[in-house]
Amino acid sequence: MKIKPVILCGGAGTRLWPKQDNRQAKQFIDFGGWTLIQKTLNRIKNPIFDYPVISTNSKYLKQVRHYLKKNKVKKYKIILEPVKRNTAPAILASALIKDIPNEQSLMFFPVDHMIEKTNIFNRAIKKNKKNLNDQNIFIFGIKPTNPSSEYGYFLTKKIKGNLNKVIKFIEKPNQSKAKIIIKKKGYWNSGMFFLRKDSIINNFKKYQPKTYKSCLYAVNKTKLKNNTYYLNKASFAKSVEKSFDYAILEKTKQINAIKLDIPWSDLGSWKEISKIYKRDKAKYFKKKNVFYRPWGRYVNLFEGKNFLVKELTVNSKSSISLQRHRHRSEHWMITQGKPKITINKNKFFKKENETVFIPTGAIHRIENYYKKPVKIIEVQTGSILKESDIIRFSDMYGRIK
Repeated sequence: MKIKPVILCGGAGTRLWPKQDNRQAKQFIDFGGWTLIQKTLNRIKNPIFDYPVISTNSKYLKQVRHYLKKNKVKKYKIILEPVKRNTAPAILASALIKDIPNEQSLMFFPVDHMIEKTNIFNRAIKKNKKNLNDQNIFIFGIKPTNPSSEYGYFLTKKIKGNLNKVIKFIEKPNQSKAKIIIKKKGYWNSGMFFLRKDSIINNFKKYQPKTYKSCLYAVNKTKLKNNTYYLNKASFAKSVEKSFDYAILEKTKQINAIKLDIPWSDLGSWKEISKIYKRDKAKYFKKKNVFYRPWGRYVNLFEGKNFLVKELTVNSKSSISLQRHRHRSEHWMITQGKPKITINKNKFFKKENETVFIPTGAIHRIENYYKKPVKIIEVQTGSILKESDIIRFSDMYGRIK
């Protein structure tokens, strides 16, 4: 029996768009010839996988179908969540559909992950399939490349069968604590799950009986049309709104880890997205997109719906004007140098790999006091992303009108 991939595709990307409800969901953003949903659909074309199940909502149904067609996925099932209830009910409802056998192994993929070296990833899944039973859960750990506070961590111990039993979860520690966790051989918790259908049922019956009953009723009363299961709204709405981590993982003791040392990212923030452009900027660099200014230059790397990615280079002993924008916010990631940053009345220095957020309307400036040029990946988000949306208050090059 092949492994059934389940793609969790109902999130709105609130960490990218924390204050706007009408923004493009991150799984459908065109980042320069690719989207996250396309990357995920390509990942499951391996022969170890059966046809996919996609859990989403009515808002994204049209876009999901578009990308299924674009990626030439002919066989699939869509589970339509009528209301948002987080990942626990979404995972359970996806598993409960009747054409999935009880002993079916299910691999749950969040749609917003970037996974490289998928051959290693797929081999690890295939190897551990035989270890699944009607109670246990396998999660995926990524070997940390830095003491990030963006991710949760877990610790493990070896048990019989050369398995890595999870003994402790740590939720997004600060950097100093993350360094200690890494020394203890802690791994990033990727948020991907591998388990059998009967394990999902048994764990929900034991730890979340109310959600189990409501999702079971929602599936039993479902309407199937065009490969899409329309879950019963009244029943599904009674399920408890919880993540799978809080609903199940924090309660069961039967969690094992698949540890991987591969490039991986949860693209949940503009900081993570800017790292991709930093790494692959040669791919996006075009001479026609280079603009020179008295303080240095900027390069437009890529423009999507309501966002623009730039690389700024601020020369030695130079400064951009003291300015603000009415229609956009900016996310900066310093990739070289040590700039002095002004945001309203606050002034401070930043160094490589640190980030800065400039809210809409905030007065700000970048200054470079050192010999080495300052380089910054800038992600602009807003309704107007043109140079005309600059109000200058002070400028060493006399550009105030």
